[in-house]
Amino acid sequence: MPPFYVAVVGAGPAGFFSAASLLKIEHPAVHVDMFERLPTPWGLVRSGVAPDHPKIKAVSAVFAKTALHDRFRFFGNVELGRDMSREQLLERYDAVVYATGAQRDRALGVPGEDLPGSVAATELVGWYNGHPDFTTLPVDLSVRAAIVIGNGNVALDVARILTTQPSELCSTDIADHALQALTASAIDEVTVVGRRGPLQAAFTTSELRELGALDGVYVDVDPADLADITDDELAAVGPVEQRNIEVLRDLAVRPRPSGRHRRITLRFGRSPVELRGGGRVREIVLAHNDLRVDGAGVVAVDSGQREHLDCGLVVRAIGYRGAAIEGVPFDRDRGIVLHVDGRVTGGDREYVVGWAKRGPSGIIGTNKKCAQQTVDVIVGDLASGALAPLRGRLEPPNMAETGEHPGVVLAEGWLAIDRMEVASGRAAGRPRVKLCTRDELLAAAHSAT
Repeated sequence: MPPFYVAVVGAGPAGFFSAASLLKIEHPAVHVDMFERLPTPWGLVRSGVAPDHPKIKAVSAVFAKTALHDRFRFFGNVELGRDMSREQLLERYDAVVYATGAQRDRALGVPGEDLPGSVAATELVGWYNGHPDFTTLPVDLSVRAAIVIGNGNVALDVARILTTQPSELCSTDIADHALQALTASAIDEVTVVGRRGPLQAAFTTSELRELGALDGVYVDVDPADLADITDDELAAVGPVEQRNIEVLRDLAVRPRPSGRHRRITLRFGRSPVELRGGGRVREIVLAHNDLRVDGAGVVAVDSGQREHLDCGLVVRAIGYRGAAIEGVPFDRDRGIVLHVDGRVTGGDREYVVGWAKRGPSGIIGTNKKCAQQTVDVIVGDLASGALAPLRGRLEPPNMAETGEHPGVVLAEGWLAIDRMEVASGRAAGRPRVKLCTRDELLAAAHSAT
């Protein structure tokens, strides 16, 4: 039986977990070509995980083993829609798996959102993680107060990074430009705002506990936000929410320490209605919400009461959205590729995995199960004859040799980047010192050729 060629678009966790499962198929022997718009692989493991969470980044070692497989090839700095089309992929490959993630942020939809000083968490997280698209993001940390809108782990990550002592970040892989800015930062208060109550917050207990353990940081929780939570309400939620309430109750009764401390304030039942300022953000107007139960669960309803907070930085961390791929059916309301069990609706040998499939939910490990489910569908289609190696298909190209895309970064190019970053990190006592611009990354990649 001839080999079966699969293109995986996206080199994040979902893409690599899919590749690993596909490469286990031997009859027919599956070959995987992975395409990534950035010069570097690993997706959010490299550019989304907080720099002070190195254990989470360790999964990249698993991805690196997959990349060494003799039936796997990596093509970086190749963007679908810019350097190749969906039609070209389908012409060359027996199947295509979209693992494009959710690259866009959700907007607040309030007046003043576009003022300088208002940024998306996707941008700020990319900025301090050295994502080349956000290296030049104008981040002004000369202000005293910041507001983070959202009650998920990303919101807590942002609050923690903005208040962590720079001396503790010096041993991480945080981008150098961000470390310099944080060292000079004047921010001493970050308020994290959630539209619903503590029971509906989406952060994990471990992230919440980290806040309480930060050196030189006082976590302010209003006991009034917890006072009305009944035993019946606690019994009706899951163990994570129950543990969160335990941690919040502990934080709420901690005495404020003496001396100068940065502060993280957790506020619930509030929604932004306007950002104000002359030329940049100076103030945020929050609505106080009443919580009501309906068929959709607990919903926040504007009570009409308003609160005004001075601030110079507003970070929206209210979720991510996928981007449509030309020619691929897309649900614009949910921000995902339309599919049934990972098989693209109306697609031509096309499949989807990860956040592009289910939306931005779960942790990195969630993508492993998600990818396996889609690969199981591919295996089923192979067994049923719905998919088959197509004789006469064009051999997947070595794009660097054919000249179709001379800026492509192959596996040896990424390894050259990796060696350079790790060597620079070793000299500085850090896991790596990231190259943060495309020019730097491409120069390092092509130094291997």
